[in-house]
Formats: sequence, structure tokens, C-alpha cells
Amino acid sequence: MLLRMLLLGLFASCWILPVDAAEPLKVGVFDVDASPPVGSPLAYDPTKGVQIPLSARGIVLLGSDRPIVLCAVDWIGIGGGTHRAFRESLAAAAGTEVARVTVHTLHQHDAPRSDFRVGDLLEPYGLAEKVSDRAFVEDVIARASQGVRDAVRKAQVVTHVGVGTATVDKVASNRRILGPDGRVKVTRMTATKDPAVRAEPVGTIDPPLRLVTFWQDDKPLVAMSYYATHPQSYYRTGLANPDFPGMARNERQTKTGVPHIHFNGAGGNVGAGKWNDGSPENRQILADRVATGMRQAWEQTVKSPLTPEDVRWNVRSVALPAALHLEKTALETLLADEQAPLTDRSRAAHHLSWLTACQLGETLDVSCLQLGSVRLLHLPGELFVEYQLAAQALRPEAFVAMAAYGDYAPGYIGTEVAYSQGGYETSERASRVAPAVEGVLMGAIEELLSK
Repeated sequence: MLLRMLLLGLFASCWILPVDAAEPLKVGVFDVDASPPVGSPLAYDPTKGVQIPLSARGIVLLGSDRPIVLCAVDWIGIGGGTHRAFRESLAAAAGTEVARVTVHTLHQHDAPRSDFRVGDLLEPYGLAEKVSDRAFVEDVIARASQGVRDAVRKAQVVTHVGVGTATVDKVASNRRILGPDGRVKVTRMTATKDPAVRAEPVGTIDPPLRLVTFWQDDKPLVAMSYYATHPQSYYRTGLANPDFPGMARNERQTKTGVPHIHFNGAGGNVGAGKWNDGSPENRQILADRVATGMRQAWEQTVKSPLTPEDVRWNVRSVALPAALHLEKTALETLLADEQAPLTDRSRAAHHLSWLTACQLGETLDVSCLQLGSVRLLHLPGELFVEYQLAAQALRPEAFVAMAAYGDYAPGYIGTEVAYSQGGYETSERASRVAPAVEGVLMGAIEELLSK
């Protein structure tokens, strides 16, 4: 009888332990090729070849509620219908909710763009495949989703999170040069040949590059960097490439042997124009400067223990106000005009798609991943750097980093005052939102950071 009781007790304890044991925090990494085939549209030209491969890469975080997926793609923009399809596919692959998935682009210009809703508007006119290669995009989504499934299967236990910062010298500068009247007198594009414009002050930027790392004790598992600037050195070559931020990321991954994912911050009004006249040799110079910042942030990394209880995911759905210049009938007329240039008809389709989404009351997700004292914000559109600086000012005691260029459908997102200052970024061509967008987004950011 005693032996029988002991055996029953041993069996019961073995049965109970797996139920009571807490699931450890884990991270998995995925990285798939996102380079277009020859002939497929880049942002402005057909693909002639691939100079440096593009990628869709990211992490899956497991062990704290349902999985969280963060993804960064070397494309100019993923908006509307494609952004939703991308997130839905990655969510299904990870076994999680769409609201716990973010997809961002780095905004390189010798790279593809995609919005399935825009393609649907262009299709009746035979223009869809001239703007975006849907079959190629769907293939990348499918392969990225398989990458997520593999990442879940191969995920490794996380014990610590690391953070580091370093100032990046002579890369970022504000694009909007104001005159004495407070209005934009010239836009300093990412390649600026005029020496007088390059000589203008740096202006408002966010100089530090921020690095977040996951560790298993002393073993680094993955690095994620955040830096706000347009990523162009020169473009319209027809050769797909990730430009200087992607080159810097690739270099650091090769040197450290640690997977590296880079996110573009709120760089809508920031570029390399002060330091770049468009000469091809500047691409490597800019890449080296960003890589130096990545290295220094790595060397200055401070680690802290990280448990599943330290991880939180918060999301807010926001309805961004449509720009007043968007008028449905005029846009439909331009879209149908066979004499109009493709660029104008394509822009009309993008405007019309966004306007329709706003009129239907559709929302975009703004989210925040909390890792102890770390806050990682995820925002849509070509966001102005002031949003990033304001977010950091709200929580000066925390480590706050921002990834912008999420859903690309809104286009540029300026501050309220910027829309009264003129300039390219807040023009009817570039921005699809109204000045009241600042109040909407800052309200969401403040709420997320107060958690």
C-alpha cells in the first residue's frame, strides 16, 4: 500500500509540474529576401537588377500573452490593403492577433511599393502592374510568413534586454528650411547639389541612434536599431538596393554575427541633404557613419533582466483626418484620364484609396511594446521628427524609441503648424491628412506611454 501511494504521489507531481511551470520568454528571428525580379516596378522605375539584396526581417516575441511580431522591410512603402494583408498573414503564421503585429518599411527609393487597394483602383485601366507587382508582393508575404513559423519553432530563451545609444554624426539634417516669414523657403532634399542650401543649419533632428538587444545571459540573440532619417544617398538607378542604412545594418550583422533589424524612425522631414550632394561615393560614407553609431551603441549597451511579466503590449486604433484637398469626383476624373501621366493617375489612386478608407471610418493601429523600462512605439506614415522628440520628452526616465513608416497610406504626416508653413512634405501632392492629425496621434502616444 505504501509503495502504491508513493508511486501515485510521484505520478501526480510529474503531472502537475508542467501546468504550474511558467512559460519562458523567447525570441525568434526571421529574414527573407524581398528583392524584386527584373522588370518588376521599383518606386519610380522598372527593376534592371539587384545591386544589394533587399530583405523582410523581424522578430517574434513569445511567452508574454499571445506572440508579438515586429517586421521591417527594405521597400519605400507598404500601405492600405497590402499592409493589412501582410499583418494578417504574419499574425496567422505566429498564431496571434493582427493588432499584435507591426510592419514597417525603411523607405529606400530604389525599392518597391505596394498597396493592394490602389492596385484594385488602377486595374480597370491596365495600370496596376506598372505601379506594383502583386504576384511578387504576395510571394514575399508568403515567404515572410514561413519565416515567422520557422522563427517560432527555433525561438530561444530571453533572459535580458540591452539598450544603448550613440550620436550619429553628419548624416541627418532637417529638410525644411524656413525663411524670415516663418514659411519654408527651400526643401533640402536628401541629395542637395546647391552648396548654399547644404550650408543651412542642421535644424531639428534626433541625433542619437538607439539600439535594443535581446540576450540569453551573455549570448546576444538579436539587435534592433532605430534612427530617424530619409535613407537616400542617390536613386533612380533601376538597381534595387537598401541604401546606406541597410548597408550599415548588414555590416554590423556580418561583424557581430548577431541578426540585426533596423527601423526608420520619424524621419519624414529629415534627410542627409546637408551632407550629401548625390555623389555615388557618399553612399558608403553615410553607411560608415551610421555603422559607427550602431557599433558605439552596441559597445555602450547596458543589460537588464527581462521576464514575461516585464513585457506589455498596448495598442490604440486611431482615425486620422483626411486632408481637405481630397475630393472624390476630381480624383476619379483624373484616374480615368487616359491623357494624364501615369504618375498623376497613380497619385490620384493613392489619394482616392485613402479618402475612401477615411470615409468608411477605418482606423490605423498605433502600438507600444514595453520591455521593462524600454518603450518601442510603432507609428504610421512619413512622420515628422517632432513626434519622436515629443514622445521621448513624455517619458524622459525611460528608453523610448520609435519606428515610423508603418501603414504608408496617409503619406507624410506633419505637425499642425507645418501645414501653415508650406513646403513639399505638407503639400497636396505629398500629405493625405489634415493638420488636426497632430492632436489625434499625440493623444494616442501620450496614452500609450502613460501605461
